[in-house]
Formats: sequence, C-alpha cells, structure tokens
Amino acid sequence: MSKILIRGAKVLGGEAQDVLIDGETVAEVGSGLSAEGATVVEADGKILLPGLVDLHTHLREPGREDSETVLTGTKAAAVGGFTAVHAMANTFPVADTAGVVEQVWRLGRESGYCDVQPVGAVTVGLEGKKLAELGAMHDSAAGVKVFSDDGKCVDDAVIMRRALEYVKAFDGVVAQHAQEPRLTEGAQMNEGVVSSELGLGGWPAVAEESIIARDVLLAAHVGSRVHICHLSTAGSVEIVRWAKSKGWNVTAEVTPHHLLLTDELVRTYNPVYKVNPPLRTEADVMALREALADGTIDCVATDHAPHPHEDKDCEWAAAAMGMVGLETALSVVQQTMVDSGLLDWAGVADRMSFRPAAIGRLEGHGRPVSAGEPANLTLVDPAYRGAVDPSGFASRSRNTPYEGRELPGRVTHTWLRGRATVVDGNLA
Repeated sequence: MSKILIRGAKVLGGEAQDVLIDGETVAEVGSGLSAEGATVVEADGKILLPGLVDLHTHLREPGREDSETVLTGTKAAAVGGFTAVHAMANTFPVADTAGVVEQVWRLGRESGYCDVQPVGAVTVGLEGKKLAELGAMHDSAAGVKVFSDDGKCVDDAVIMRRALEYVKAFDGVVAQHAQEPRLTEGAQMNEGVVSSELGLGGWPAVAEESIIARDVLLAAHVGSRVHICHLSTAGSVEIVRWAKSKGWNVTAEVTPHHLLLTDELVRTYNPVYKVNPPLRTEADVMALREALADGTIDCVATDHAPHPHEDKDCEWAAAAMGMVGLETALSVVQQTMVDSGLLDWAGVADRMSFRPAAIGRLEGHGRPVSAGEPANLTLVDPAYRGAVDPSGFASRSRNTPYEGRELPGRVTHTWLRGRATVVDGNLA
C-alpha cells in the first residue's frame, strides 16, 4: 500500500493537523509533515473523524437481494463515511445459525468497502419461542457479539431473561426492538393528535416504554448487557436515564430520522415516512436530541432499511416500514446536533464511532486518530450544502425521506485500513 498524507484536516474538529497513513495504520499526526511519494489529500477546512460504525444496518442478503446486497449496502456505507456496519439478522433464511452469520461475514470480507459484523438472532426464526444458537454464532468465524430479533420484539420475559443470561458468558449484548406486540396490533403511525385526525391506527409510546422498563430491570437482575434499538420517545429517554443512574449496563441508540422528522409528515400519506418505530412528535424529537447530547442515548444508528420500489410506491396501509439511511446519516446529525450547537465534532466521533464500536465490542474500529492506530478514517466537508438526490445512491433502494431536502455536509474520503473506499465523494 502507498502512503497517504492528509494535509491540514481538523482532527475531530480541533486544530488543523497533517495525518500520514502508511499501509494499514496511521503513522504520524502533526504539523508540517511530509512523505516522499505519498498521495496528498488537501483537507483545508475539512473534519477528519475515525471511520463511522453503525450498530444497526439491514443488508437484506441472503433472501432479499432485490432490496439490497452486502456489496451494495457496504458501498452505501462507505459513501456515508462508515468503515464498519452490524448486519441485522432478519434475512431469509434468518441469521440464527453459525452457517448464516458466517455467510454474511464472508460476503462482507469479499466486498471490501467496509467491515461487516453480523448480528445473530436471539430466537430461532425470530419467532420468540426458542433461543437460537447464540454460543455457536459467537464461536463461529463471524465472532458474533450482538444478538437481536430486530423487526420483532423478544416479548416473552422468560426468553429475554435466558438470552441475557446466556450472552453474559462471553460479554455479548442483546439488542432489543422494544415493541409490545399486543399494544401495536394494526398500528400504522404514532398514536396522538395526527393519528386521530387521519384515522390511522395509533402506535402508543407506552408500547415501546413498557418493554424498555421490563428489559432494564431484567438486565439489572441478571447482571448482563442490554441495548435498546432505535429509541424514539421522551418517556423511553427517561427510563434509560433512570437505569443508567442505577449503574445498570444499559445502552441505547437513536436513528437520524427520529432526530429530525415528526409525525406531522404522515399528513402527506407518503409511505416513505412509514417506519418502525414510527415518527413521533416534535417534543419527542427535542428530547431525543438532548439525550444524545448529554450521553443518555449512547449512539446514532441508521436502521438502514432498504425496500424495492413496489414495496413503498403503494397505499400507506400496504407499504413496508423503513427508510434507507447510510448515505445521509452524518448530514442529518450535522444539521440536528452540530449546527444546532448540541454536539461538537468530537461528540459526533464519540456517538458515531467510539461508542457503537465499544457496544459491539468491535476491534480495530472506534479508535483514536493517532499514530499506531488502524487507518479507518472519514474526511468530511462541513461547508457543503446540497439537495438529496437518491438517483445517485450507492444503495440498491431509493426509499429516503430526504429526497429534494437540502442537507449540510458531505463525506469526501473514506479509508478502510489505509485503503481509499471513497475519493472526492465517489466510490473508489
């Protein structure tokens, strides 16, 4: 591998410095660096971050390659500044065995655009009745540490307790999709003023909050780790804040779309805004931003959920739930958190790289930008402004809620262990 000299970048938003990459590692960080034969990247005014890590990505392969593949999904991740993603288990077949998680892991290695860490299912077939092969998935080549039935809730308290007990043996974590199924039967959107006016089935906040309350208590009882996926309500924030005040091993994530969009958008009846959990109120959005800023919410996770055109271009009730998010995540975080003054760029590095890598126990990612560390890096132009055009997405799907919306910031370069995956905003 050749040497790369990144000149004049603001490392984590601080003072401008030069960063020399030699092979797979950062060789030197300082001022006035030079290296004979190095490829020079002029980074004046740009922000250099550790490669972003997503704890919650749907790559759809195997089984739904019409929506996304590991290759197209990791290309989208690289364009968004990610060097590692955690691939959720709700594939066909479900990633509930060592064989399936190893397949996904190997596809990630072959793609070369970012590291893919498979997430194993908690229960066989995501059916919530019998624990999946948690130990075998952990002991496999994929080395699974995160387990989730995402898309479905592990609603049986006994099964959830057993899962927490099991993963404790190897420092694993259960990532819960908090949705009490009986309280959300027929639900189409957030339960509130807008759902009442539109006559759509309501999805109450308590359906999320009741599961979170139960699971933080279970995690405390067992002494294990629980992670709350896509937290979306002000009440959920308060429960997690209380659990953390007790010193319990609870972590939580928020999606970019829950930091920006509200249920008022459902008035358009555009299914691009149909998502699980649903878009909530402005008060919820503000509570989520504050909780991410103060650390109650640990990290941002995309919940990148690609769907083919026919699954979204239909009437609201028939539409699939989910949005693509890898290629716009950092821009949304810049708009909602950085440009608003709630977080600085060092805070973004913490919430989008350091903490998600730590929660997933992912080695080689979420590391400081310093000599001797793996050269997993992302260079961002924060001054850029542009309208989102999904026709140019690397993802196979186009179901973005931001089409035509102007967002700030643009990833210009991404490096995976010293090898450029994105150069000047384009896939390498």
